[in-house]
Amino acid sequence: MKIKRSMILVSNDPESIRLGSQDLFRNLTEAVESYNLQDEVVVSTIDVSTMYDVQHANILPMVIVHPDAAVYGPVKPEDGRYLVEEHIYKGRIVNDLLAPPKLLTGSIGWLRGRKGYNPAEQRIVLERAGRIDPESIEDYITANGYEALGKAVTEMTPESVIDVLEKSGLQGRGGAGFPTGRKWSFVRAAQGEKKYVVCNADESEPGTFKDRIVLEGDPHLTLEAMAIAGYAIGADEGYIYIRGEYGVAYQRLQQAITQAEELGFLGNNIFGADFSFHIHVHAGAGAYVCGEETALIESIEGKRGEPRSRPPYPTTNGLWDKPTLVNNVETLANVPAILRNGAEWYKSLGTPSSPGTKVYTIMGNVNFRGVIEVPMGITLREVINIYAKGMKPGSTLKLAQTGGSSGSIIPADLQDTPMDFESFRKAGVSLGSGALLICDQNTCIVDLIKVLAQFFRFESCGKCTPCRIGTQRLYDITERLSRGQGELADLDIALNLIDELARTSNCGLGQTAGTAFRGMVTHFRDEVEAHILRRECPVGVCSMESEMIPD
Repeated sequence: MKIKRSMILVSNDPESIRLGSQDLFRNLTEAVESYNLQDEVVVSTIDVSTMYDVQHANILPMVIVHPDAAVYGPVKPEDGRYLVEEHIYKGRIVNDLLAPPKLLTGSIGWLRGRKGYNPAEQRIVLERAGRIDPESIEDYITANGYEALGKAVTEMTPESVIDVLEKSGLQGRGGAGFPTGRKWSFVRAAQGEKKYVVCNADESEPGTFKDRIVLEGDPHLTLEAMAIAGYAIGADEGYIYIRGEYGVAYQRLQQAITQAEELGFLGNNIFGADFSFHIHVHAGAGAYVCGEETALIESIEGKRGEPRSRPPYPTTNGLWDKPTLVNNVETLANVPAILRNGAEWYKSLGTPSSPGTKVYTIMGNVNFRGVIEVPMGITLREVINIYAKGMKPGSTLKLAQTGGSSGSIIPADLQDTPMDFESFRKAGVSLGSGALLICDQNTCIVDLIKVLAQFFRFESCGKCTPCRIGTQRLYDITERLSRGQGELADLDIALNLIDELARTSNCGLGQTAGTAFRGMVTHFRDEVEAHILRRECPVGVCSMESEMIPD
């Protein structure tokens, strides 16, 4: 597998297109292919239409080449091959095409400051995925594998390990964003000789497959992180609760455990220290609710996967009523790099309130769908224009949903909001688990919410009445809206119902089941009211059963 070493970004705003940026993009792509560099160099686009200083700097079409962050402009279509030959193939900055230095301020300077192969990508969790043989422990060791575990058990105390995590500012990547170091300290301080570490690898949120990439591409990373957690909290045993459909990941984890035990990275007296740790892999049976930590614990214990009432919390009464640390795959995957490089290094990434990186899965009406890892604080506009390579031809952004079915609805006018816990909280939305569903103008918001409501009523475990009845009622209301048989009063009823679900449901499934519905009413009320007042679907997706009411 060849490693990507460069990215070429071409401005694709209306003015750039008028000046020939599409021909330029085509010539750059053909030149890259002519030098057989398509596996090493990515050619993509960037929308600069909202950057006032760029639009008035007379440098369009503009080309930015990373990792050097060289800004060229204006670049004519016929200069495309020359630029690739000189900068990409020969490695020389093309001085005669560079944008004037006096213009490299403001938005242009910000673009220029984005260093690296991908201008905003910094891999920690996915550092090795796709670059090493996941079935070779030797490959993992060569790439600094188990170095952090060795450092922890031979050079650090459990308290100092937790202290580094707390200073790093790492927050849980499962959606809630709870400080990881603080959670570890709670379990460390809990009374009891027997404690457990549980890795939540259920990943049942629709559209989310980032953990699968980690588990399949770098299985030893999760094992090392769990062993470090065990050392820090005083546990000698851990469980990986993995989604039942992840057959390849399950097999590779089992193989990795065997390899680690043979070389002494797991088992008894790890690194010759008075520390032992054993890991088991437990496959789930496909229940969405088992992504909730207490339902997951019930499932490991052989019971029906239903959430427990809290308190007490797993930190004091978890697996088999023992103090238990539950972290998801992405959260744990950050730990070894933090111990190797230090808290200050980690805090230098992302934002002050949300340090580090975030792994996202990109889906929907975009030109690229897959997994990326970028620093916290990147914007949705950057994700779409740079990493997703723009919206599909003829598509414009209408909305995005973050975090899977339970995530927030993000309208297009929030696409410049930094994607971190604090900024999203202030904007009234949530970051969620990292799934990004990008929807264009042909998406009916009512139809989308109906699909989500159907999912929640099906996946409710039925243990608590608010969720069992509430998710069904929410679906009924949304389904009526989609048929043109809803009333304005239904919106108020649904919003009150959502409030009660959030207040009285036993777990996060019911508590967040109405998040997307609330976002629909907040950001797309006009479209919803068209279904009610005019009995029509503006997008033409819903099969309206009532006659359309003329204006």
